[in-house]
Amino acid sequence: MDVRHLRYFVAVAEEQHFGRAAARLHMAQPPLSQQIRQLEANLGVSLFERTTRKVELTAAGAAYLARARQILASLDDAAREARLVAAGSVGHLTIGCVGSATASLLPTLSRHLATELPGVEFAFRGEMLVPDQIEALRTGAVDIALLRPPVTDRSLAVELLRNDELVLATPSDHPLAAHSEVDARELADTDLIVHSADRASVMYGVVMRLLRDAGIQPRIRYRVGETSTLVTLVAGGVGVAIVPEPVAALTLDGVTYRPLRPTTTVGLALAHRAGRTEPHLTRSLDVIRRLTAAKDTPPQ
Repeated sequence: MDVRHLRYFVAVAEEQHFGRAAARLHMAQPPLSQQIRQLEANLGVSLFERTTRKVELTAAGAAYLARARQILASLDDAAREARLVAAGSVGHLTIGCVGSATASLLPTLSRHLATELPGVEFAFRGEMLVPDQIEALRTGAVDIALLRPPVTDRSLAVELLRNDELVLATPSDHPLAAHSEVDARELADTDLIVHSADRASVMYGVVMRLLRDAGIQPRIRYRVGETSTLVTLVAGGVGVAIVPEPVAALTLDGVTYRPLRPTTTVGLALAHRAGRTEPHLTRSLDVIRRLTAAKDTPPQ
């Protein structure tokens, strides 16, 4: 017995006529009758009561019909799911983002992914520092990461998406907020809010190098782990912060963003475990590449 026997049987049971069932199956009637007799012989029961005028299911045939329909429906579902998987239309992915990407990119990215890949289930982890993202990629807790390079782990595939300029986030009533742009040397006697050094934040290293090159001994007031917390403290008036320009998407009352000179950039990269080629992963990567190709992600 094979799947054809089940399909033949269901057609005859539903049509209650061998001729109509054969036409529905696009085959001749004699081979169909022969296949049904073979199915009954294999089962050891009669599935149909045949007369010259009609074909009716026996009690055994009615019971068998219910199971045959379930089996065929399951096979059809399996085939459909296999095609969806091959097309990258189903699956589950977790995406981890650094703070600036959480604020500026994640809202637009989540909408585009939901629209273009509605059958893929996405989860998002925001405000992740790069070391945490790398570890999450290694363990499989995160499938895709938007992070700040450099990344030296060779088990990961990393590609630079763009470079973001650094800007100064300052309280709106701070004297520096009145400047059209701010020279890094003007931060010499200013309270700073920075990302935590003890968690190996990439932004901490970038900011410290910028200030060192400007000949400044930084006056750090607070160290924080999340970009949103950093900007919230700026809004509270307790200091200024150097952040990637996309952080300006966090338009909190009381915060003004100003260009910073000399121009300094920090990269935004896309990372995943090397060797992964699942279709739903590659399609998601393509969406992210397209959305981050420009420096500014267009509002939706």
